[in-house]
Amino acid sequence: MMRSSQSPSKELTTSVGHNQQLLAELLGNSSDLVFQELPLAASNRKAIAVYLKGLVDQKFLFNRVYEVISSQLLNDAGENQRPYLERVNWFVQYASTFAQAFHTTNVEQIISELLHGNTCILIEEHAGAMVFGTSKEKSRSPEEPQSEALVRGPRIGFVEDLTENTALMRRRIKDPHLTFDSLIIGRRGRKEVVICYLRGVVNPDLVEEVRRRLKAIDIDDPIESGYIENYIQDHKYSPFPQIQNTERPDRVEGALLEGRVAILMEGTPFSLIVPVTFPMLMQSPEDYYERWIPTTLIRVLRYLALFFALFLPSLYIALVSYHQGLLPTKLAISIAGSREGVPFPTLFEALIMEVTIELLREAGVRLPKPVGQAVGIVGGLVIGQSAVEAGIVSPIMVIVVSLTAISSFAFPQYAVAISIRLLRFVMMFAASVLGLYGIILIFVLITSHMVKLYSFGVNYAAPYASTQHFSWKDLFIRAPLHLLLKHRPAMLKSLDRTRSGLSKKKGD
Repeated sequence: MMRSSQSPSKELTTSVGHNQQLLAELLGNSSDLVFQELPLAASNRKAIAVYLKGLVDQKFLFNRVYEVISSQLLNDAGENQRPYLERVNWFVQYASTFAQAFHTTNVEQIISELLHGNTCILIEEHAGAMVFGTSKEKSRSPEEPQSEALVRGPRIGFVEDLTENTALMRRRIKDPHLTFDSLIIGRRGRKEVVICYLRGVVNPDLVEEVRRRLKAIDIDDPIESGYIENYIQDHKYSPFPQIQNTERPDRVEGALLEGRVAILMEGTPFSLIVPVTFPMLMQSPEDYYERWIPTTLIRVLRYLALFFALFLPSLYIALVSYHQGLLPTKLAISIAGSREGVPFPTLFEALIMEVTIELLREAGVRLPKPVGQAVGIVGGLVIGQSAVEAGIVSPIMVIVVSLTAISSFAFPQYAVAISIRLLRFVMMFAASVLGLYGIILIFVLITSHMVKLYSFGVNYAAPYASTQHFSWKDLFIRAPLHLLLKHRPAMLKSLDRTRSGLSKKKGD
């Protein structure tokens, strides 16, 4: 009685009952903790299988693990039997050769394995446990990424299973230098995070810096990779994203080949890529799958969309409120006629429509996909038409806001679109106060802030401000691949800068 009322020591002993009590106590006597007794056939000794209900593959556990145990350890019948302890020691060595099985005496490791869905076998008169890999991973099949759709490119994305994601990368890059470094983050959640890079290509200082920042994270549970992004970014109060996130293995593959580092995390399909610059966020994997001439045209359109998304409403406000003389006479008369009867100043008129568009966008994202699309289209048409007929806004304002909204959808990265949406409102307020001078002032502040940003040692505005002309061949214009892939980007300080042997050919 006295023995059962005391807390067991934190080490395994030769008593199965003690070990069972110890594990039950460490796991809080949880109701999903299962102790399944496996009696020996011809003795009073016993073995116990310990696992957490719902996490293990029951079919594999019963058909494979129990079969091995019963045939090799628990069956006392037969001729030429060995002594019990000798048979236990033999079984420990035999089971170690079994797939995903190992022996341990570390209690913390046993608890960790149980929480990961593995099964531990406690054996009478043996102060240790056999761990069998019986984890049941409920993971969806890889599908096309929803947030990064392409016209041309692989139709496969990351999933929530980290093992599947590392296997995806291993299948794409069959290079022995592809390296995965694993570490655990989170006091309670204990999520596995993998640093992925190409040895011999990446700058070792970059890998070490990534590892240092990840190890410095001290939270209870990083639920999603966004938590890690917030902790390891350089400038936490900047509106610009300084770490790239993606669901696409091909985007990660391209980044690794450039000499960058990827961070994969269990439980999320979104991986992180560091370092990143603003021009990288304006590029799509598809840019490198198409020929360089149409790709260059698309990139120019993308930057035109950036201009519209950031400046168009503020330019309208500034020109209509302060600088009517800069407009052609006929256009100025047309705008004045369309605004006749509108009771609000241009800033308030623009805010009404911009806030309405933002609400429709958020509603479309949160609602089920078929309903969300209907809400976005019908809501935009009905509210825009109704607002014009009610005389609340002018028709030209509807055109301006619609063109701005369409332009904001042209960015390859959603995080950039959010930043531009935020800065657009700042521009609008500046234009309403100072006109074009306010727009120029905010633009100077934004560019000044951008050139002062760094992402893991790389300037965020590179190569906009670079004096090295070869850095511009993948900026506004995407050069032909035989010129583009000669060298890796100089700003990444890769150990192996040469990426193509074509540079050695005559005429290059």
